[in-house]
Amino acid sequence: MTHVAMLGAGIMGVSAALRLARRGCRVTLFDRADAPVSGASRWNEGKIHLGFLYAGDRSLATARRVVAGGVRFRALVEDLIGTSIAPAIAADDDIYARHHASVVGADDAARYYAAVAALVADADPTGEYLGLGAAPPPRRLSPAERARLYGDAITEAFAVPERSVDTRWIADRLVEALAAEPRIELRLGTEVRSVRPRTTTDDRLDVLTPAGADGPYDAVVNALWEGRLAVDATAGLPPPERWSHRYRLAAFLTTRTPIAVPSTVVATGPFGDVKRYDGRRFYVSWYAAGLVAEGHGVAPPPVPPVDDRRLLDETLARVAALVPSVAALPPALEASRVAGGWVFAAGDGSLADPHATLHRRDRVGFTRHGRYLSVDTGKYSLAPWLAQQVADAIL
Repeated sequence: MTHVAMLGAGIMGVSAALRLARRGCRVTLFDRADAPVSGASRWNEGKIHLGFLYAGDRSLATARRVVAGGVRFRALVEDLIGTSIAPAIAADDDIYARHHASVVGADDAARYYAAVAALVADADPTGEYLGLGAAPPPRRLSPAERARLYGDAITEAFAVPERSVDTRWIADRLVEALAAEPRIELRLGTEVRSVRPRTTTDDRLDVLTPAGADGPYDAVVNALWEGRLAVDATAGLPPPERWSHRYRLAAFLTTRTPIAVPSTVVATGPFGDVKRYDGRRFYVSWYAAGLVAEGHGVAPPPVPPVDDRRLLDETLARVAALVPSVAALPPALEASRVAGGWVFAAGDGSLADPHATLHRRDRVGFTRHGRYLSVDTGKYSLAPWLAQQVADAIL
C-alpha cells in the first residue's frame, strides 16, 4: 500500500488526503495546529473565483487559471463530503464596486468583466458553477440603483455571476469526512521541519519533526501555506522569484435578525468586502485593518498582538463608509469573531500599485522533485481541483 505524508491540514491537504485514501493509499496528515481545517481555510471569505477579482491582470492569465477550479468546486467538494453544499452558498451574486482610489478605471473594468464572462461561458456552458445555472452577463448598475445601495462613495458598480461559500460550514464537513476515513492518520500539534531521503540507497522519504525522523514514506506532499518554502528548501526545491506571506484577519458575524446587505467587493486595490451568506451570517473585511503581518522571507514573520475589538470596529466602520447598510450589523449582533490565517502568494508589492505582481495569481499548482510534491494552492477555490491532480500525479 502506498504511504503518503501530507503536510498541512487545510482544505488543500485534507482534500488531497481524502482523494488518496479513497484510492487505496495510507495517508499520514501532519499539522502544527491542534485541529484540522482551523486556519485560513476556515477563516476566509470563501470566494469561489471565476476571475472577476483580478482586473489588475489584463492578460486574463489569472482568470484562465482560477475559472477551472471555480467551475468544478461544488461537484468536487460534494464528492468529498458526501452531501450538498447548498446551505453554505451565499444568498446572492457579488457586486464589484469602484471608488476614487480604485487602480482600474470603470471602463477598463467593464471591458475586463466582459472578457472574463466570455471565458466563463466557454468553461461552463452547462452552468455547473455552484449549481446556479447559466451565468448571466455582468451588469453595470444604474446610477439610481448604485445610489440606493451605496450612496455617493461608490462611483461605479457591476453585478457579476460570482459567489462565496461559508468556509466554516465547509470546514466542519471536511473534518467529519476525515474522521470517517480509516486510511488517514492525523498527527496534529506536530510541526514538520524538513524532508530528506531515507538513506543513500533508499529514495523513500522521512519527515523530521521535533520528536525526530518519521517514515519512510513513498511520497510527501507539502500543502502548507505557513512555512511551505522552508520545508521545500530542505527537499531541494528553490523558492519562486517573488513571494509574500500575509497574515490577514476579518470579522465573522451572526445577527439576531436578517439584515439586507449586498455582497460587495470594493475593487480593485487594497480595500475590502462584505459577504452575506444568508440573512444572518456575514463576513466583513477591510484590507488595511486586517493585514497584521507581512513578510518576504522563506519563513513568515511573527504575528504581533491584535486588539480584536479595535480591529472589528475599524473594519465595520471602513466598510460601512462605502456600503452603508453594513452600519445595521453592529446593533443586531448575536455573535462576532475576528479570525484569519496566513496567506501565501507567488507575488509581492502593494495592491495600491497597479503594476504589483500581487495582482496576478496564475502561478499556482504543484512542483514535483522525485517523491516530493509542493503545492501552491493559490486560492481557496482551487484546492479541491488541485487535490485531484495531486492524487493523479502520485498514483
